[in-house]
Amino acid sequence: QVQLVESGGGLVQPGGSLRLSCTASKTIFSDMGWYRQAPGKQRELVASITIEGRTNYADSVQGRFTISRVNAVNTVWYLQMNSLKPEDTAVYYCNAEPSVNLWWGKGTLVTVSS
Repeated sequence: QVQLVESGGGLVQPGGSLRLSCTASKTIFSDMGWYRQAPGKQRELVASITIEGRTNYADSVQGRFTISRVNAVNTVWYLQMNSLKPEDTAVYYCNAEPSVNLWWGKGTLVTVSS
């Protein structure tokens, strides 16, 4: 069973940056995504990366967020978040894309506030 652990969240001022990390308990050969869930809202996919390295972003984060992975091991993925906005406040999760229910971790909280 795969376990995913997200880290790197925290409190940041508007316009600031954070880099989130996702570490898997075993090698994953799957398209992967970063998701987020804001208070009172449904979880949404914000960025994804295919096995071949193609990336895709939600319109709301296009140009500000970058998804990447450590190619050599297929167990670590990153989400670089720049120019953060208060509306980016959410719990961020990584998972396969499409997601696998049993793979959801606890997520990491990102709070954008002055």
